[in-house]
Amino acid sequence: MTAPHPPRGGSATPPAADLHARHRAVLPDWLTLLYERPVELTHGEGRHVWDAEGNRYLDFFGGILTTMTAHALPEVTKAVAEQAGRILHTSTLYLSRPMVELAERIAGLSGIPDARVFFTTSGTEANDTALLLATAYRRSNQVLAMRNSYHGRSFSAVGITGNAGWSPTGLSPLQTLYVHGGVRSHGPFAGLSDTAYIDACVADLEDLLGQTAGVAALIAEPVQGVGGFTSPPDGLYAAFREVLDRHGILWISDEVQTGWGRTGDHFWGWQAHAGNGPPDLLTFAKGIGNGMSVGGVVARAEVMNCLGANSISTFGGSPVTMAAALANLGHLLEHDLQGNARRVGGRLIERLRTAGAELGTVREVRGRGLMIGVELADPATGAPSPRAANLVVEAARERGLLIGKGGPTGAVLRIAPPLSLTAEEAEEGAGILTEALREAERGLSSG
Repeated sequence: MTAPHPPRGGSATPPAADLHARHRAVLPDWLTLLYERPVELTHGEGRHVWDAEGNRYLDFFGGILTTMTAHALPEVTKAVAEQAGRILHTSTLYLSRPMVELAERIAGLSGIPDARVFFTTSGTEANDTALLLATAYRRSNQVLAMRNSYHGRSFSAVGITGNAGWSPTGLSPLQTLYVHGGVRSHGPFAGLSDTAYIDACVADLEDLLGQTAGVAALIAEPVQGVGGFTSPPDGLYAAFREVLDRHGILWISDEVQTGWGRTGDHFWGWQAHAGNGPPDLLTFAKGIGNGMSVGGVVARAEVMNCLGANSISTFGGSPVTMAAALANLGHLLEHDLQGNARRVGGRLIERLRTAGAELGTVREVRGRGLMIGVELADPATGAPSPRAANLVVEAARERGLLIGKGGPTGAVLRIAPPLSLTAEEAEEGAGILTEALREAERGLSSG
C-alpha cells in the first residue's frame, strides 16, 4: 500500500473519520459499512482503487460484484460521456435505440425462447418485477424460496429472503415457503452424496407441494451471494424443474450475482442446471452496468405480457445506463472475460485451498470462477466464526486488499474481483489473503 497523504485542509482529523461522523449524523444506523475505520474510495483503475488518504488497494470485491470488467474501463467511460452529451434522460414513454439494442443482445444471450426484456435500476427492483409477473401470471401470492437466500432489500424482496440477518421484518405481501437445497455443506442432508442430496431435496419439495396449492414460482440464486457463495450440486434445479412443471409453477433464476460469466464455467448460473431447459424468468443487475445502475428481467413473452394494466419505468432503460451496459457487455464478450474468470479463478481457488489446508480457521474454500467463498470457523469448537472473518477483512485491508464477507453469521469471506483480473494480481491477492488468515488465526489463539 502506498504511504497515505497528509489529511486535507490541515485538519488533524483524517478525511475518512470526518466523513464517517457526518455519515452517522444523517444516514440510517442500519446502513452497513465495512471496517472499523470505514474507507472513502475516490477513484479506481483496472483492478485497483484508491482512498481519500492516498492508499492503493487491490479490489477483490468490485463494489459487491458490480465492477464486472474493470474500474474506469475506457469503453464504458467513453460511452457514458458521449451519450450524456446527447441526452441524459427520456423514460420508457419514448423509443430508445440503446435500450432496444441492449434488450436484443440480452434476449439472445438469455437462452429463454421468445424472450422479452424489461429494464430496472437494480437487482432488488428486478426481483420485485419478476415476483409481480409470476404472481399475476399464476394468480397466486404463494412463492417458494431457498433457505439462506437473499434477493434484495425492498418489502417484497425481504419477504422471500431466507437469511435472518438480512430480513428485518416478518411482514410480507407474499406467502413464502422455504425449500432445502441452497447450501451443500450444511443442514440435514449435508452428509449425503450429490445424487442422494438432490433426491432428498426433491422429496422435500414434493412433500411441501403436497401440502399447498397454487404456488406461483420458485425463485433461486444458482449460487447464493449474501448467503456466502454457497450452491447445490449441479443439476438440482433441473430436478426441481420436473416437479415444478407438473404443477405449472414458474422458475425464476436470480442471476444478479451469477450472471455474465462470473462463474467461469457458464455465462448464466442456471446453465449448471440446464437438464430441463432454461428458467421461465431470469433477473439480472450488478455487473452489466459496471457500476451504472442497471437491472432487469428476461421472461417468456406470455409471462412478460401477462400484466393487464399500464406501466412504465422512469429511470429503467435510461439512455446513459443502456449505453454503458452495451459497451461493457461488448468488452466482456470480445475479450472472453468468462474464460478469464474460469482460468484465473480456478488458479486462485486452488491457491486458497492450499493455504487453507494449513489453517484451522478455514473450514471450506468454495466457488466457481471469480466467485469464491472462504468459510471460517473457530478451531477449538468448529463453530462459524464471524470474529475470524472480521479479523481477516481488517488485516487484508491493512495490507492493501479489499474483500467482502457474508454467510448467515457473517463468517464467510466473499471474493469477487473484476473479471479482467490477471494471473499476477490473483497471486498477489492470494498472498495477501494468506497472510491475513494467518494473522487472524494468531489473533484468535491469543484471546
